[in-house]
Amino acid sequence: MHWRAIIRLFGILLMLFSLNFIPSLGVSLFYEDGQWAVFAESLLLSLAVGLLLWLPNIRQKDELFLRDGFLIVTLFWLFLGIVGAFPFLLGLHLDFTDAIFESISGFTTTGATVIVGLDELPRSILYHRQQIQWLGGMGIIVLAVAILPLLGVGGMQLYRAEASGVSKNEKLTPRIAETARSLWLIYVALTTACAVSFWLAGMAPFDAVGHAFTTVATGGFSTHDASIGFYNSATIEIIAIFFMLAGGINFAVHFIAWKKLSFAQYRTDSETRIYVFIFLFASVFVAMTLAEMDIYNGSWESLRYASFQVASILTSTGFGTATFSEWPLHIPLVLVILSFTGGCAGSTAGGIKVVRIMLLAKLGKRQLFQLVHPNAVSVIKLGNRAVAEDVLFSVWGFYVLYIVTALLLTVAMMAAGLDWESAFGAVVATINLLGPGLGEVSSNFASVNDVVKWLGVFGMLVGRLEVFTLLILFMPAYWRN
Repeated sequence: MHWRAIIRLFGILLMLFSLNFIPSLGVSLFYEDGQWAVFAESLLLSLAVGLLLWLPNIRQKDELFLRDGFLIVTLFWLFLGIVGAFPFLLGLHLDFTDAIFESISGFTTTGATVIVGLDELPRSILYHRQQIQWLGGMGIIVLAVAILPLLGVGGMQLYRAEASGVSKNEKLTPRIAETARSLWLIYVALTTACAVSFWLAGMAPFDAVGHAFTTVATGGFSTHDASIGFYNSATIEIIAIFFMLAGGINFAVHFIAWKKLSFAQYRTDSETRIYVFIFLFASVFVAMTLAEMDIYNGSWESLRYASFQVASILTSTGFGTATFSEWPLHIPLVLVILSFTGGCAGSTAGGIKVVRIMLLAKLGKRQLFQLVHPNAVSVIKLGNRAVAEDVLFSVWGFYVLYIVTALLLTVAMMAAGLDWESAFGAVVATINLLGPGLGEVSSNFASVNDVVKWLGVFGMLVGRLEVFTLLILFMPAYWRN
């Protein structure tokens, strides 16, 4: 391990992140909510810590390797949780556990919260919650690689450790910094379009910007306790559905489509097609069940609520216009399955990802085929491209670790005092980066004990870092030499 180079990088990243408090400081001064000192103190604290880490190691510019990248990414998300919690500690006076939980939930785009009474919070605190989800959506590490190409460290190693998806080793542009900048430009463009759309649909400018941050980031934090349901507007819900689904599409697909100024890429990409099909099929299926049970007035209203919740849960956003855990029969289980499926690889969404589900299905189909034709050679393809056996092995390993981790977390949360439904719901809410769960955590995590919250923090980090990046640190072999 290149420890001094790693510490130097942490210093640079923390100094970079301290800039995150400037917009919140400006919001506080504009709305005169009395929180400006909180954000000024948070800025100075994070800047001071960054300087203390950077100055003694200013000349340590060793090239970092992939194993260094795993440690940097994991520890930096923990650092983000602590530093991002400053306003919650200093401004809202939350205890340490609650402040860390809220901050980690924001940066991992989970959307689970311990705060109630959002409508009464200072505007600057609300803005801070929304902004940290936006930064976490694309990944603060990718941001650092995008705007600090002269770090003198292995940018590609950080990108590979941070970025999600089976195609994360592929570059969209020749230089990794240019790739990250391109992705962020698309991210900013989508966010801007979403904010303008919300504003034109009737949201106040503050709410439009705040909800745009968390819609494109598929985060789910809202400026109101009632979430998107606060507005009771079909137009706003349609806009949210569109941009939630856009946030759940692989940003590499966005990049190619926008570069060629053609929507054909969305149609030809197999993962995007399956992703859209899952959304449409699940929306109609849930709507038919709601209509059959007379939960809402008519088929169109059933489709309205069903499509919004399906989009919100499939993309792991977690916005709500209804409490899905209270819907009857099999619907909550169907939605839980969708949350495990998640969005596309290389998107801001959580879950296992559609491409992995596709490959797992193809693996199962191939196994059945080889039982009938044991001497046949069968190649699994995505589109027209053959998938390497090591990628298939990695996908299978990811799936096993993901499910085993979810089961162990469920057992741990039951041991911490939750009933079975609430424990499973808490795991679904955290490891899938969903936000709302089942049972006691169907709305928030305010009532659960500290042990459950720390288990939730671990689950959120596992989900955000896609299992391998975090769990590899628990391997003794990782720390040898």
